[in-house]
Amino acid sequence: MSEELDPSELGTQEYWDTAYRLEVKNFRHHGDVGEIWFGEDIAERITDWVNKNIPKTNQILDVGCGNGMLLVQLSRMGFTNLNGVDYSNDAVVLAKDVSKHYGTDITFAMANILNTVGTEDFEVILDKGTYDAISMSTNAKEDREAYISNVHKALKTNGLLIITSCNWTKDELISHFHTRFNVFDVILTPQFKFGGNIGSVFSSVIFQKK
Repeated sequence: MSEELDPSELGTQEYWDTAYRLEVKNFRHHGDVGEIWFGEDIAERITDWVNKNIPKTNQILDVGCGNGMLLVQLSRMGFTNLNGVDYSNDAVVLAKDVSKHYGTDITFAMANILNTVGTEDFEVILDKGTYDAISMSTNAKEDREAYISNVHKALKTNGLLIITSCNWTKDELISHFHTRFNVFDVILTPQFKFGGNIGSVFSSVIFQKK
């Protein structure tokens, strides 16, 4: 098992509440949807994979949905059963505003994946950065274990978790999730070469529920 990450303000709800409160104001005044975490290229790689591999009617959940743009893009691709949850109420407010602006039909709600988000309700769960934030909390090990357990419970039989991280490598993610998930696929992400070694800035792994 990999060592835990150092605690950070990025692992606190106070940080995200403050950030999304500001982004709600910015969107309502200037139409700025806010930061696209990990960049538009990574978001496009995720939605392209989903579009090519997942039926349009599957129940999809984005945990830690933020401004909801990942789901907005999927809606515009024709997906019809989209749901987003975030533990920050201001993120949910922003996501609803953004979804209305784009004319998309997406269900957003305030919920914390560390508590629970349902039992065998979803075929696909998306995570772009939420596991990273959880990994920087002051109770990271316990929170990560709760996350893995609750995501497993929320997925239907053979359901998929599509998780993208900037803090954990592909191999580290596999080591974290292997007791409850099998590796289904890997989304290729931009690579860099340093000192003769090739690495990735981001890791994006698709896990299937055991």
